[in-house]
Amino acid sequence: MKRLVLLSLFLLTQGACKGQDTADAETHSVDLSEYDISALQQAMQGGELSASKIVEFYLAEIQRIDDAGPQLNAIIELNPDALDIALALDEERAKSGPRSDLHGIPVVLKANIDTGDRMHTTAGSLALADHIAKDDAFLVARLREAGAIILGKANLSEWANFRSRHSSSGWSSIGGQTRNAYDPRRNPCGSSSGSAVAVSANLTVLAVGTETDGSVVCPAGINGVVGIKPSLGLVSRDGIIPIGHSQDTAGPMARTVKDAAIMLTAMAAEDHRDVASPGRPASIPDYAAALSTDGLKGKRIGIVRTHYGAGEIPKVEAVLSAAIEILESQGAIIVDPIELATEGMGEAEREVLIYEFKAELGVYLQETDTGLRTLQDVIDFNQQNAERVMPFFGQDRMESAIPKGDLIDPAYLTALADSKRISQNAINTAIDAHDLDAMLAPTNGPAWLTDHINGDSFGLSSSSFAAVSGYASITVPAGFVQGLPVGVSFFAGNFSEKQLIEMAYAFEQASKIRRAPNYDSLQ
Repeated sequence: MKRLVLLSLFLLTQGACKGQDTADAETHSVDLSEYDISALQQAMQGGELSASKIVEFYLAEIQRIDDAGPQLNAIIELNPDALDIALALDEERAKSGPRSDLHGIPVVLKANIDTGDRMHTTAGSLALADHIAKDDAFLVARLREAGAIILGKANLSEWANFRSRHSSSGWSSIGGQTRNAYDPRRNPCGSSSGSAVAVSANLTVLAVGTETDGSVVCPAGINGVVGIKPSLGLVSRDGIIPIGHSQDTAGPMARTVKDAAIMLTAMAAEDHRDVASPGRPASIPDYAAALSTDGLKGKRIGIVRTHYGAGEIPKVEAVLSAAIEILESQGAIIVDPIELATEGMGEAEREVLIYEFKAELGVYLQETDTGLRTLQDVIDFNQQNAERVMPFFGQDRMESAIPKGDLIDPAYLTALADSKRISQNAINTAIDAHDLDAMLAPTNGPAWLTDHINGDSFGLSSSSFAAVSGYASITVPAGFVQGLPVGVSFFAGNFSEKQLIEMAYAFEQASKIRRAPNYDSLQ
């Protein structure tokens, strides 16, 4: 589907046939790779660029890199109206100026986010291959109001990686296998894999991912970009195919902290339909305003070394040590190590999510025109189409949810209370005991080789602390292990986004770690 839409767009915009290798840098007056929002806005204001030219550039890069070249397979579908939207925004800019910093800026959405247009919302599943949402998700409407252009949808781990415990992250029955931006043999991590790869490989300026536990920060870290996992309730979950309301959130991905902050500001509007929204602060700041290279000065940062896999990857520990040196050079006060008491958190989290997935996916299916009404319907469809849907791994996680009761079951309520109490107490206690402004841990180890026989082989993860508690975290590029990116995550208490972004920005500006993937060596 994506490829047919791409062909029609190229015939319209450049006269280039899909089968012709003509979409290269020579078709553009300027190479926009690694351009940030500020540079693009300055060029558009100065008349050197237009939103339509920017869209044409990224469409050409998708054809050159995603479909040909290394075949990253990050984009699952393109918006057939993207160029028309860009042209209209160009006219609007000429008449009345830009709406915001996002005016004319391309954004890719993870394919589990509703759009009320001609694109599909599938979660990567053949069971939803024909599903077109009735309207935009709340966050998508916010982005459009700000003038962003929804360029397309990104591939993902099918059902946001909640189908099987033996899955390959980044694989879906509609989109196939997304490949790591730095080494296509390796895994992009899940489940917002396509979103992260698209940003890292310069197939878009910005992307939206979703996270239940690690699905924004892991693909961002492992593909060398910035990812923000917001506090629960900061960004509306309306119109997102769910796993579980107690942890689900959408978050921005970008090549710079400032760009991610600009996008988060646009996304972070109160939605009374979201059950987590009442817990929001009365006012939300402009997260990109007043960012300073002094953002680490005097900040007390605790180093967490009790994450899964700690000490097993010495080269990652070397990246962490280098990051700590940068923090200290910028005036941060380091408290090392910090212990987080999270015994029992993982077991409670797993129980909670299995209950919530069954209940909340059923609600989504019944409220939309998918032809399916329950999780059992999805399981049955997968079984009937096993050759296409389950060539590599099954649906054991989905099947394990079927016997679960509803969300007033005492076992669920106990697990929910336990997961929140353990995770939140661990973070709050550490912050209070050491007077911390934030904590820091490696986001990820280097990407593993994609393996459709054995599935994923995560070497390191620190996402659960912020994910289960519902608190904020942000991952920033911190180094490389034999050419593969490693990120570090800053996290703290509830609605701590502003201070985390300020610290992450100062670290980014001092370290300048990010470098674009080089595909010339793969030719």
